[in-house]
Amino acid sequence: MDDFATRTYGTSGGLDNRPLFGETSARDRIINLAVGGSTSLVVLVTIISSFVFPSPPPRPLNIFFAVCILLTCGSTIVLIFWYRQGDLEPKFRKLIYYMLASIVLLCLCANLYFHDVNKT
Repeated sequence: MDDFATRTYGTSGGLDNRPLFGETSARDRIINLAVGGSTSLVVLVTIISSFVFPSPPPRPLNIFFAVCILLTCGSTIVLIFWYRQGDLEPKFRKLIYYMLASIVLLCLCANLYFHDVNKT
């Protein structure tokens, strides 16, 4: 926090301690919490389902599916961290939302597989 006052944020001349992308509104914070919270919940349910279903000794394919989802989440978390640090431009916010939607769809696909929905 000490180096916060020494940042210039690309301005010429004196020091400027304004955030890089301006203040975030309450609406943006609510959207971020809702999207992030729901995505986290879906990922958590998927990871638990990979170990529990169809029977307590998990299938190796289910574990592999869960690891792939966690790796995708890892890259998204890094992007979110960089965005919050101010290292990414605001246009990357749409990419982060796209990746979160992809993770939710991947979790949906995994849960359908884990619960044997396609079996007739």
